[in-house]
Amino acid sequence: MEYEAVIGLEVHAQLLTDSKAFCSCTTRFGAEPNTNTCPICQGMPGVLPVLNRKALEFTVLMAIACHCKINEFSRFARKNYYYPDLPKNYQISQYEAPVSEHGWVEIDTADGVKRIGITRIHMEEDAGKLIHDEQKPLSYVDLNRTGVPLIEIVSEPDIRSPEEAADYLRALHAVLVYLRICDGNMQEGSFRCDANVSVRPGGSKHLGTKTELKNMNSFRNVQRALQYEIDRQIETVKGNGQIVQETRLFDPSTGITASMRTKEQAHDYRYFPDPDLLPLRVEPGLVESLCAQLPELPAQKRERFVKQFKIPTYDAGVLTSSRNVAEFFEEVVSLYPQAKPVSNLLMIDPTDEGISRITPRQVADLLKFVESGTISGTIARTVYEEMRATGGDPETIIKEKGLVQVSDTEELTQVVRKVLDDNPAEVEKFLGGKTKLMGFFVGQVMKATKGKGNPTVINRLVAEELNKRGGD
Repeated sequence: MEYEAVIGLEVHAQLLTDSKAFCSCTTRFGAEPNTNTCPICQGMPGVLPVLNRKALEFTVLMAIACHCKINEFSRFARKNYYYPDLPKNYQISQYEAPVSEHGWVEIDTADGVKRIGITRIHMEEDAGKLIHDEQKPLSYVDLNRTGVPLIEIVSEPDIRSPEEAADYLRALHAVLVYLRICDGNMQEGSFRCDANVSVRPGGSKHLGTKTELKNMNSFRNVQRALQYEIDRQIETVKGNGQIVQETRLFDPSTGITASMRTKEQAHDYRYFPDPDLLPLRVEPGLVESLCAQLPELPAQKRERFVKQFKIPTYDAGVLTSSRNVAEFFEEVVSLYPQAKPVSNLLMIDPTDEGISRITPRQVADLLKFVESGTISGTIARTVYEEMRATGGDPETIIKEKGLVQVSDTEELTQVVRKVLDDNPAEVEKFLGGKTKLMGFFVGQVMKATKGKGNPTVINRLVAEELNKRGGD
């Protein structure tokens, strides 16, 4: 019997606000432990939380981008549990009345575009962090992260494979970063997810017993963890075993999941409305204002790039994965209106870091040097790498490194003749009909000129010299 996986993801994204969700403490990452705290986020008796308006606006903006219904009225709830990094012994979240629900995002699959439903997007505060001593059996509590505003994005169980899960996460990640409401840094924990996974016989509508997976800090590890867990559950079911509803941790070093604790149910958290926070009303005017601020999102931009700039879908997908890179690309094209050469250069390192030391004007100038024949396309890549490393001007780099393209016919003819003289067997094979050796000869000439030879001139001279030898 064939089995299929049923996967739902719970994504937590830290919001890029200057202060925490319910107090004025900074959200700055990397400070000394327990320095970004106050009586409110430490959970001291008698303090009162006050909602960060910017956190609400960011939440609504993400909900709009994911086609969610914005609820005019919502309220905060207390999620009660004990853990050393939770000073109040409860987490302020939302439960029965979230800010938004019933949305979707689309991903590209081998079978076409697939829509993944979103159950809800709601606000909550983050917990602190435990730091484990590697030398002693001790753990230290750092409350700097306590109270940092989060949004939780809960998907419907519409995902059927680890690949789809990773694609869905990438889509959410791109939207969050495009909106500039989350930096998306998985290593620092500002974008993280838990996965609920079960298996069932193919074609069945019944949901199997699910497990929850934690500790997945990259798209690749999400795929690895899900694949292992799916295989484990199928093997268990085939062996007439029972799947236990539990939380499991993924170990990236071994690629396996291991039981952590029995999975909690909603009633285990004893949710109830937070008495310190009034019910929240999202005014229609706020939603309209945020709709007007919505930028062109990754999927829309990718489609436009293909149509407007006539670049391959793959290139467009890579270039639009970062809003900064996409905007950089458009600025370069406005200065040098030939999109494919621009795309070819930026695809060398299409990341924010890849363009951090260069300007659109510098890239446009570099491509103009190629167009004028000053340097070859191969040399342009070398110059571009130097520009990215140093921020240097292309003209200066070309002059200092002596990279000007050699187009002198007489000089190149001598090199071509030497290459042919040094490879008589290949010349004979070419004259005997193996014309694909033309690329070999051109490559050898380019190598002899250290990449500075003009490819167009070299191709012409190689053909002429071979024709002469064939005539002899």
